[in-house]
Parts: sequence; structure tokens; C-alpha cells
Amino acid sequence: MKINEKNLAAFATSSTPVDREGFLLKRGETNKGYQKRWFVLKGNLLFYFEKKTDKEPVGIVILEGCTIELTEDEENFGFKIVFHGPGNRSYYLAAESQESMEGWMKVLSCASYDFMKLMVAELQKQLDDIDECASSNNYPSAPPRQRHNPFNKKEDATPQGAAITVSLAHQRSQNMRSSYRPEDLFRQRSSTFNELHVAYGRMILDLCPIRPTTNDPDLLVAI
Repeated sequence: MKINEKNLAAFATSSTPVDREGFLLKRGETNKGYQKRWFVLKGNLLFYFEKKTDKEPVGIVILEGCTIELTEDEENFGFKIVFHGPGNRSYYLAAESQESMEGWMKVLSCASYDFMKLMVAELQKQLDDIDECASSNNYPSAPPRQRHNPFNKKEDATPQGAAITVSLAHQRSQNMRSSYRPEDLFRQRSSTFNELHVAYGRMILDLCPIRPTTNDPDLLVAI
């Protein structure tokens, strides 16, 4: 967004949060007398109006690359905004009381973007020191949380169930082999093909985990 006078005027009178506002005496750049102005601080922008009810500011001070210092006029609670470097202007201000002057100087000193970066860096350093101290003292860490999966039981039961099915099938086949021994019938010369067919059919049926619903040996062998 392009910043111009219209945007700044709209921002100065908008409903955005105000860091501090109030009347201060401001010394003119050409006229060295002090005039009463209404000041509004929003972030690093210090607006000043001729009157409190004005819709547009008469000036703005961008609080970057400056320092807030006391003036020699201590009786009028004076302080100044100093921009260092050749050709830079300093703004001379005065408050109505010692408390007001200290409050304005404090909030103006903390308004710049550079100050905020220093504060963030200092807070990050303190956080790193806390983490380093905690790790050096070997504080016990919380055990990892293990959530119960309701599907695990089903998955674990599947191999076990399959093993039981195979075991039962094997046991049943052994029992049936002792009852139905087709090889014995085959050794008997008098055994017919139908008898062998039925004997082998029952053996295959007993080896199957799933039993068909029919009891006909011929159909069982066909299936």
C-alpha cells in the first residue's frame, strides 16, 4: 500500500489502538515559542494536532533512529526527540508535570521498530537460557502418550484364530483318517469304486475348514 498524507490522516483518526495521547507543549522550528498541541502515539508514529477534535494532524514524527533526552529546561518538564546526524531536526516538547514527562519519555523510547527487535532478541535469549538450564539439570521428561487402538485386538486375534482353525482342522483330519482309511479299502480287492469315492470324499470334507451344507458324499466330492 502506498503511504501518503491522506492515508496517514485516516490512520491518525482511526479506531486503531492508541499507545498514548495527551496535550504537550511543542516548540516551533522557526518560532521558538511553545504552543499547545494534542499528541497521539500509534506504534512508531507520533501525530500532533492543533486541537483535540481536529480530523487531520498538522505533523507527524516517525520514531526511528532517534533518542529521547531531557532538555536543560527542567522547570518546564522539558524533553526532546533527537535525530542524530547532520541536518536532522530535533523536536522540543514539554509536559505539564514530572509524572507526565516521565510517562511520555518512556513510551516514546520504546516505540521504535529497532527497540522492538532488541526486545524480541532478548526474550529469545532468555528462553534459550531456560531451555539450556532445564536440559543441563536433566529434568525428567514426560513419557510419550500411547493411545489405545481398538483395532489392535482384532488384528492380533486374526493370526491366533487362524492358528486355532488350522489346528482343529489338523486334529479333525487325523481323527477322520483313523476312521476312514481309503488305503485300507483300496487294498481290499472286493472294494468297489463307489466305496473308494465315498471314503476319499469324506476325507477331503474333513480337511476343509468350512463345511458345505449337504451330506451327500457324491456332492461333497464334486464340490
